Parts: sequence; C-alpha cells; structure tokens
Amino acid sequence: MLALDAKHGTARLLSRRRWTPKLLSFRLARDPSFRFVPGQFARLGLRKPNGSPVWRAYSIASAPWDDHLEFYSIIVPGGQFTPLLDSLEPGDEIMIERTAYGFLTTSRFADGRDLWLLATGTGLAPFLSILQDEDTWRRFERLVLVHGVRESAELAYWEEIDALRCHPLWADVGERLAYQPVLSRDRSAGALAGRIPALLDDGTLEAHVGLRISPEHSRLMVCGSPDMVRDTHRALIAKGCRLSRLAAPAQIAVENGW
Repeated sequence: MLALDAKHGTARLLSRRRWTPKLLSFRLARDPSFRFVPGQFARLGLRKPNGSPVWRAYSIASAPWDDHLEFYSIIVPGGQFTPLLDSLEPGDEIMIERTAYGFLTTSRFADGRDLWLLATGTGLAPFLSILQDEDTWRRFERLVLVHGVRESAELAYWEEIDALRCHPLWADVGERLAYQPVLSRDRSAGALAGRIPALLDDGTLEAHVGLRISPEHSRLMVCGSPDMVRDTHRALIAKGCRLSRLAAPAQIAVENGW
C-alpha cells in the first residue's frame, strides 16, 4: 500500500470479474497491515476528471487470511463512482482508508444455534467473508445463506458458495450450510419465487429450508437494499426477534448494502 497520509493509502487493482453487464467483482492487493473482521467494509476512493476525490463504502467479500481484498459492486450508469471503477484496468491504483469499519459481524450475537444470512444483490458480499471464517462453521450448527436477486444470471458466486462446503478447514461440518436463491422476476430450478420479506411472512422460506426461525435459536444478519432491509426487519420482528445491540445482544443485525 502506497501511503498518501496517516489515514489513506492506495491499493493496486489485481483483477476484475464481470458477472453481468451491471455486476462486477474486483480484487485489490492487500497491505499486510490492513486488518478486518469478516462482515466489515472498507472505504475506497477514486478521483474524478477534475481531480476531486469521491469515496464509497464496500463490504469485503474475501477471507480474513487472503492476500487480496475482494469486493462486489453494481455499476450505476451516470453515477459518480462506479463508472470510474468500471474504467479501471489491472495495475491501476485505488485509494483506500487504512481502517475497516462496520458492525455486521457475528460478534453482535452472544449465543445462538442457527445463523441466517439474508441478502439481496451485492449485499451478499459481507456474508461471503463471514462464510470464509472457520469460527462461523464451528460456532453455529446450521448456516442458511439466502440470496435474493431479480434474474438467475445475477446469482453471482454460487459455484464458490457450493465449494465452501468442501474447504479443508471445515469440510467435516460442510453439510451445515444451506444455500437458498430467491428470484423476483425469473424462474429457475431450486430457487424460490418472490421477495425475501414476503417469503418470511408466509413461512415459505422456513418450510423450504426445513428450519424454523425462533428467538431462542436463530441469529439473523440482513444486508441489501434499504427497502429489503426495512421489510425483512419488520418480518423478523413479527416472529419475536429483536435488533441486537452491543449493550443488549439479541437476534438481528442489519446493514444497508447500498
């Protein structure tokens, strides 16, 4: 990492992967001094043509031991940041703050048996990191990853998610993970149709996964659009769950994915 000042540095773009015309993941070289907890985000910066900086927060999708930092982004036409990001090539530099931020981490929960990870779109990113943490697999008996998108082409990382069950650090408990895609505008084998909040309201999601959400056993993390986070939070409140706070651990942790 090239130092810009005490708070900021730069990181080299290593690679890009295009999932759809609007979905992009990218990897940056990671300075050994950069530390994060799975579920946290980094602040990345680029310079506009006039030289002024523009910063955005991106959840880290990579494992805490990786020598790179991976991020998952939607390209917003006409936006201030993502068109600049989309124009970069490997070898280009991106500004990065030296500190990771955020509280969408499993440390928000004091206990719990089942961990539900509920995401839409690029809100999947922090859960990819959490599922690459051995403590997640050892601590919880059931792991349920639910990813809601509009069309099946947007189900990024599904092969990587499937491969997580065979990782040598936790392959002995790999069967603990259930992956459930949800499509709102498309149909595909194995995917539920609709929106995550509605599938929670009517019990379809729990029935399909074969696991009931309860305040006693369930711990739930939610990341996605503000509307999805709001509606999912309401659906979970209706099931008796409550927002977990540092001073009062409970069942739910939320973060807007954009």
